Amino acid sequence: MGQKTCARRLLMEIAEFRTGLHSWLDAHESELAPTFSPPGTLDEQIAQMQRVKSILYDADWMKYGWPERVAGLGGSPLLRTELGASLAARGLADPGLFSLIEVLAPTLIDFASPELAAEVVPRLLSGAELWCQGFSEPSTGSDLAGLTCRADPDGEASTASTWIINGQKVWTSLAQYSDRCVLLTRTGTTDSRHRGITAFFVDMDTPGITVAPIEMINGMHEFAEVFFDDVVVPAERMLGDLHGGWGVAMSILPYERSSCFWQRIAYLYRRLEMLVEVAPADDRAARVIGDAYAQLHSVRARSRATQHRLAEGATLGAETSIDKVLVATAEQTTYDAVRRLLPGVVEMDDTAIGQAWRTEYLYSGAATIYGGTAEVQRNIIARRLLDLGADE
Repeated sequence: MGQKTCARRLLMEIAEFRTGLHSWLDAHESELAPTFSPPGTLDEQIAQMQRVKSILYDADWMKYGWPERVAGLGGSPLLRTELGASLAARGLADPGLFSLIEVLAPTLIDFASPELAAEVVPRLLSGAELWCQGFSEPSTGSDLAGLTCRADPDGEASTASTWIINGQKVWTSLAQYSDRCVLLTRTGTTDSRHRGITAFFVDMDTPGITVAPIEMINGMHEFAEVFFDDVVVPAERMLGDLHGGWGVAMSILPYERSSCFWQRIAYLYRRLEMLVEVAPADDRAARVIGDAYAQLHSVRARSRATQHRLAEGATLGAETSIDKVLVATAEQTTYDAVRRLLPGVVEMDDTAIGQAWRTEYLYSGAATIYGGTAEVQRNIIARRLLDLGADE
């Protein structure tokens, strides 16, 4: 079958899925709609997301794009991307929270035992569980390979039945709500920092785990510090090979920078449309909104191309740093347009609408930090894509 024929079939599959999904969402939107006024508390946002996932799972929409071995219905991963974007565009689930599915479920499918993946992935998709990602540490920042949280075998590494974990993670999204954690640990002292890392799938109610939520500038507690003190983890919870954790971490990047970005972009379009409805009808507003729209359109086109490459089996690498810079810049430009065109709303409006704009405006300031800082991404682009210097 030729490449063009495959591409046409994929587009037809997506179009058919989108038509059916939107028809179903139109009929069930009142059932799915949030019961609180935006922005709501984090507790309310989490409860809303899990409730929506449960309804969608029972109606099979959460199963499309996932393999049958984890109770999915198969099809292209782009189908689940369409689902996430549709929910974001309708304001039914926060894209940042919902996209954690795309970050973590593929990891379990690819690296956990088939039995474990078949048991736990449906629980994540159905809203029965929530998971977190234990990567960042206080002293490493964007230098993930410098992590120091250790896992030591209870005996010889090759035959150990359990591993003992000690250390700390930080900026762990939704740790206080999570049932499980995909955790990176230091297990080796080889010359390569990357080869001395191992991933585990840890139950968050294991004795020795302490979670301390962090209050952000917008008043939310989305992130947390997580402390591990002699935490015992069964050897069968190792994801991938011993010292192969760097590969596990890198496998997450393509999903984080394709489907997750697409959901975020859909949400930003929705927020820009809301701004258009209330912004002044003058030349200045047209220029400000036009700039934000042009940036969103550019990153949307870039993101869609990235998703198609991933769906076709391409290996994504340093070029996704371009996607990261574009998404972060577009997000900050969009919310800066709100501040510029609605004077005083972000700063002083305490109505539900004003609080929603303020919360999101403040959060957008971190867009060039989380998921890899803009400075690091530009260095990657310069060194690995433009050959402008040695890659240290």
